[in-house]
Amino acid sequence: MHATQQQEPTQVAIRRRYPVAPEKVWRAWTDPQALSHWFGSGSPGSPSSADIDLRVGGGYRVAFVSPSGQSQEVSGVYEEVQPLRRLVFTWAWKSTPERVSRVSIELHPVTDTEGTGTELSLVHDRFFDDQARANHERGWLPMFDLLGRFLQPSPQEA
Repeated sequence: MHATQQQEPTQVAIRRRYPVAPEKVWRAWTDPQALSHWFGSGSPGSPSSADIDLRVGGGYRVAFVSPSGQSQEVSGVYEEVQPLRRLVFTWAWKSTPERVSRVSIELHPVTDTEGTGTELSLVHDRFFDDQARANHERGWLPMFDLLGRFLQPSPQEA
């Protein structure tokens, strides 16, 4: 019998479903005002800002205060922009600009017994090392909860 060593995944892959139209999820990722409301929120009212040039070759920058109170800034360049469907961009923290990874987001409208909504798939890859991958996975998971709270339908929509 041969022992096999299982390798850690080289990417972070997260899939979530939100009970809103793809347009709302797309806006959450591509509108600077919307992005600054949910991304990286340490606590309600914590300062956050986003700058977005939404085109292939355009850049983005998001600055926020983490839940631990640290100022954070991430930026990159859009590699693919397919409105309401797919967004691919590079990802580099201001503190480690030489460590460039990639984020791919896909949106799929869904209608089934649970109702209508959007399935969001995120794949983050090209990490510097396994520790960077693990750190990003730990960071992305609560972000999807924040996004879900931001996307909650208003009482008028429910």
